[in-house]
Amino acid sequence: MRLKVYWQPRSWGGKAAEREEDDAVRLLSGDARSALLTPLDGGGRSEAVARRLGSAIALGLIENGEQLPSEAHLAAALNVSTVTLREALAELRARGLVETRRGRGGGSFVRMSPAALAELSRDRLAEVGTSDLRELGDMHAMAAGSAARLAAERASRTELARLRELVARMADARDATELHRLDGRYYIEVAAAAQSARLTRLEIDLQFDLAQVSWRLRSDRAAGAVAAERAAVVDAVAGHRADLARELTEAQVVADTRRLVEDHIATSRSSAS
Repeated sequence: MRLKVYWQPRSWGGKAAEREEDDAVRLLSGDARSALLTPLDGGGRSEAVARRLGSAIALGLIENGEQLPSEAHLAAALNVSTVTLREALAELRARGLVETRRGRGGGSFVRMSPAALAELSRDRLAEVGTSDLRELGDMHAMAAGSAARLAAERASRTELARLRELVARMADARDATELHRLDGRYYIEVAAAAQSARLTRLEIDLQFDLAQVSWRLRSDRAAGAVAAERAAVVDAVAGHRADLARELTEAQVVADTRRLVEDHIATSRSSAS
């Protein structure tokens, strides 16, 4: 059986009570956005809920203008109280990322704002330490590199075609927001091409963590340069050059992590002065 990730922009799915492994298999066979509706460890605080939703907006898993599930459904799916969820939505409203409408047809709707996401990224970077960023980068290099190596051995023609399409779209990205989202999706699709449920779930989790902290980094990079790097990996995967695919991927993640750490240090110094 071949495992694939299909992105269906308007399909919410998943049950909070499902086991994590079943979740991962469903992600590969159905809707990658199901990762958004999985329980937070230990229930989670409002900050964790806001971070999960903010990352989903940054990754494009929730589209601009889209209505979020009801508060009761979303709170149950994330394993938090409705009070905690409302506090998280209030924070996102204050940041300009969510709009709440009253009356018939009301609810909470996404307002995708690059400026708001950039501010969220700055705030998130201020919360984490340099060692945390390096550890996150190390984990991503390991996971993405392993996925690229396995993809070179297992990817189908359909999966390769999807990767090439993503790279082409990255090269033609209209703005930094589109580039950021396509790059996150690229890493998830490589993991899917590796046909490993666990690797794909891990990559999705990593992208949730990376979505906010790396927003400014990716926004500062030219679309053509990013696309060329990813295209080299896809060429290695298509050529069944597993070691090269892994080496290129790890080098790209390491380079992105170095830029992220440098940006974090510069931001910290600027705030201190």
